[in-house]
Formats: sequence, C-alpha cells, structure tokens
Amino acid sequence: MAAKRFDIRGHVTRGFEAVRDAFAENFSRRRELGGACCVYLRGEKVVDLWGGIRNRETGEPWEEGTMVIVYSSSKGLAAMTLALAHSRGWLDYGELVCVYWPEFAQQGKERITVRQLLAHQAGLFAFDEPVDRDVIADRDRLAAVLARQKPAWEPGTRQAYHALSLGFYESELLRRIDPQHRSLGQFFQDEIATPLGLDVYIRLPESIPNSRLATLAPPSPIDMLLKFPFRVTLDSMNRRSNIYRALVANPGTAMLLDKQRVYPRNFEVPSGGAVGTARAIAHAYGVFAAGGRELGLRQETLNLLAAPAIPPTRGFFDECLKGNLQFSLGFMKPSAVWPFGSANSFGSPGSGGSLGFADPAAGVGYAYVTSQMGARLTGDPRDIALRDALYSASLASSVAVGKN
Repeated sequence: MAAKRFDIRGHVTRGFEAVRDAFAENFSRRRELGGACCVYLRGEKVVDLWGGIRNRETGEPWEEGTMVIVYSSSKGLAAMTLALAHSRGWLDYGELVCVYWPEFAQQGKERITVRQLLAHQAGLFAFDEPVDRDVIADRDRLAAVLARQKPAWEPGTRQAYHALSLGFYESELLRRIDPQHRSLGQFFQDEIATPLGLDVYIRLPESIPNSRLATLAPPSPIDMLLKFPFRVTLDSMNRRSNIYRALVANPGTAMLLDKQRVYPRNFEVPSGGAVGTARAIAHAYGVFAAGGRELGLRQETLNLLAAPAIPPTRGFFDECLKGNLQFSLGFMKPSAVWPFGSANSFGSPGSGGSLGFADPAAGVGYAYVTSQMGARLTGDPRDIALRDALYSASLASSVAVGKN
C-alpha cells in the first residue's frame, strides 16, 4: 500500500516544534516527495524527522532507516577523513601534495599544496584521459591517470569546482599517508562511521538491501527551466565548457546509478557517491561541531576548519559554477551566494537539495536529504525553510538557557 504523502514520523525536542512544522510544510507547500532532517545540538539529537515516499514508482514509504545518495554532500564526509588524518599528524594542509605522493609532481603540479587542491584551486577539475568504472575500480591505475593529468591553468590562480575529480585525488592522497594504505571509503567506514555507529557509506556494501534505498525523482522540466541558472544550463550542453568536462564527460554521473536506478555496490566516488541517512550525516557533523572528542580530533584541526576560506589570486569566482563560492579544506564555507549556519560553519551541499554541515559557534550538526531532486544551485527552499526554523528555535533555546 502506498504511503500517505504527508505522513511525518520521528520526534523533536521541546522548543524545536517549528522545525517539524517546516518539515510538514515542505510536503504541503514545497512539493516534497520524501526525505529526512536531523539535527544535533551540542551533542544531543534534538530533531529526527522523516516522511513521505522513498520511491515514486512504487509508492513505498520513507522509513526510519531509509538511505539515499547525497551526491556532492559526499564531499563533506570525504573531507572529514583528511581532517582526521591532520589530527593524527599524518597531513599538513600547507604542505605540497607531492611530498606525500611523489608521482603527483608532473605536468606543472609540483607546487600544488594540499590546501589548494582541497579548495578546488588546482585546475584539476577534468580528465584528459578516459576514466570509466574499470579505471575507478583499479586504484593503482586511477592513481597513474591522476598523476599524469595536467592542470587547466596555473594552480592557485583560479577556482573551478572539482565536481567528481576531487574525491579521487583525496582518496589517493589518504592512501599514501594512511599507515594501512586504505581507500578513502574504507578509512571513512573504519575510523568514522563504525566508531560513531553511522548508517552512511562512501562505498555501499552488498549487505545493504535495496529495500532500504530511496530512488531519486528528477526535477521537472519546468523547474529546470525556471530555477536552474541559465548560464550553467548552456554550459552543461557545451562539450568544451568547464562544467561539461568536470561533470558530464569523465567520469560522468551515470556511474552513480545503474539502469534499475539502484546504486552500485563496493564502488567509490568520494565526491558524489555517499549513501546514507540524514541522522548519520548530522551525527558526524555534530561530533565535529561539539569538539570532536569521540574521534580524537585536535582543536587545532577544528580551528582550521572553522577559519575563513583563502581565495586564489583571481578571487572566489568559480569557473565551473559561474558564481562566487567559497571552499576550504574539502568543505564549502558560507558565503553571500550560499549562506548557511554562522561564519565558521563548514559542510557541503549536494545536487538536488541535500545538505550537511557543522556550525561550531552554535554547536549544530545538521543534515537534510530527499528523494525529490530540486533545481536550485544555491540553496533548496525546503532546506532553507528547515534551517530558518532551526536557527530561530536554537536562538530562542539559548536565550532561555541564559535567563535560567
């Protein structure tokens, strides 16, 4: 039997009822299909909501343990692994990438720092060689392709969103510095997901049944026409454009879904292939927002994540996304174009509307996921409504605490 479209489950802590109201209004006013929202505040779970439909074709309900692919929200999870490596003393963000990965020092990449690479400032947003599933599945072969790639321009001068390539570079870098030489997905599972008990995977295992996975409904043609930036739409159809080369040409988003709309198993695309629950993503960010004790994060690392982004010499204008966006250490940072949390927040949004972030100033770890893809590039209205309600509620909560 199909689920009721507006069936809302879960709970909110007293004082956060406005978030539940906003979540319900996403279904009644903002054309939500199915999704979930979770918030941790200073280590305590204060919002945990889910509802609607996880599969438009079958009408199956979104359940407590439903997982969904979050596309570029994966980047924040990937960045957590390098932050943990930094806390363990394996990685210096200011060091040259080639110090850890000598073969990287080819084709003008000798002076690229880890910080520049993680901030989408290395000019490595596309591949000149074909990169398909077979290449991605063979880490040594993929590493050789990455090492041979020539930057599109002088590294450190411009910013261009490394839509899918960034995660492959991060994974190889982590494999070089990890004493066990694990892939990024395996490291995330061993060192972050398992210790925290998180239902989120950068490499989805065979053990997760299809019945737990939501399928994505694409945005309507009208939404794409009216809400997706026209300039980006034109560029995405131009085979010579930066965004086409970064996202469509190689390796392409088709790798993340097969013909049956089921996610591939045991396959890592760290910049776009994470699958999980809002609860798990919010929990991970909640740990980062509340001091990182559970993961052994050093305050020095957390201070670097909270610090302002450093622009390339030509500024924050992104040559792929055609806007002034800010990135730092693998995360997106708040900006005038894409505001979220407070100034020292860090996180990552995903195509279609998902978002996860940490706000250390407020002690917030937040995540929103959905089965209905939206068409906005700078904040989905459903997510914005949830965050507005959250921050109004958390501010009122803080005031109340201060009076007691």
